[in-house]
Amino acid sequence: MPPGPPAGRLDRWLWAVRLTKTRADAAQACRGGHVRVNDRPAKPATPVRAGDVVRAHLHGTTRIVEVTHVIEKRVGAPVAVRCYVDNTPARPPEAMIPVARRDRGAGRPTKRDRRQLDRLRSEGF
Repeated sequence: MPPGPPAGRLDRWLWAVRLTKTRADAAQACRGGHVRVNDRPAKPATPVRAGDVVRAHLHGTTRIVEVTHVIEKRVGAPVAVRCYVDNTPARPPEAMIPVARRDRGAGRPTKRDRRQLDRLRSEGF
């Protein structure tokens, strides 16, 4: 990794490591209170350094990343991933209730299908 600056703007770093699609999206997330640095609310110009922990609620999920390298320019995805350590907890498994799947374009369930679905749902789930 090429040497980077000791600190950089938070919105620029979020965009550079590809956590947000655009820098404007990163700034808007910061202004909206969706980004915290070291458990403090962060503005777009908040300096970010190696070792900082960034918690960002983006796209319906909360990402927790530790900064390992500060970059200011957008780089390729393989390089961007090496600039942080992702400490986001694993998502819980989907609901354990079996879901009946139908083929795409199969139309509405028939009366027989409906009875089978009702029987499946009432078996203690």
